[in-house]
Amino acid sequence: MDSAPVALLLVDIEADLTISDDSGLVVWSEDGFPVAELTCAFSLWLRLPDGERGDFAFDSMSYAEPGAVQITATDEGWRVGSVFTPDTRSAPATWASLAADLAVFIEAVSDEVIALGIKPGFVPGL
Repeated sequence: MDSAPVALLLVDIEADLTISDDSGLVVWSEDGFPVAELTCAFSLWLRLPDGERGDFAFDSMSYAEPGAVQITATDEGWRVGSVFTPDTRSAPATWASLAADLAVFIEAVSDEVIALGIKPGFVPGL
């Protein structure tokens, strides 16, 4: 019996997701969000060299439109938002702060994947 492709299985590992900044501003929130797929995308994006990284727009199989999670470089710093809330963006953050927050998110998802009994290597980038 063939199993589904890993990318398809990643969509099935879901959790409630809330994007907020240090001030408590909720940028966007979604129940049942494909966090393993997002974790994989973050991991790949973080590994890009600084000069090649550019902005981030999550292109998920769960959404018809890319950008459910967006990270954009601005003159003030990196801002996080969503295509679903175009008028709401996080306060600007330094690259060091943003990368640290993404690393915490990746580790939390990894811990939950392990708690589910799934080997962390199943999710690329963990």
